[in-house]
Amino acid sequence: MGLTKSEIFSAEQNQLAQLLKALAHPARIAILQQLMKSNTCICGDLVEELGLAQATISQHLKELKNAGLIQGTIDGVSVCYCINPETWKMLEKETSGFFASFKPAINCC
Repeated sequence: MGLTKSEIFSAEQNQLAQLLKALAHPARIAILQQLMKSNTCICGDLVEELGLAQATISQHLKELKNAGLIQGTIDGVSVCYCINPETWKMLEKETSGFFASFKPAINCC
């Protein structure tokens, strides 16, 4: 696999790419939607709600947590996850700015 040469891009570009990469799976979108809907969640609930295997849910939760999109606490065998509000707000700001920066040319393509 080739190198991405991430060092030639700004910290903001790398961070936005990492967050968007974590979002780039329909199961992760479904997990985030479920977490937003319930405002907190135990992993077992996600298995019931989404119909995916526990191992699959756990792997997607790991990716979302590694990206900083969710945060969690462990209480015995239960793991409770929720949206990380700081990262979520930053993602909203960065993506809004990214999309707002496009100014369509009058005579382009």
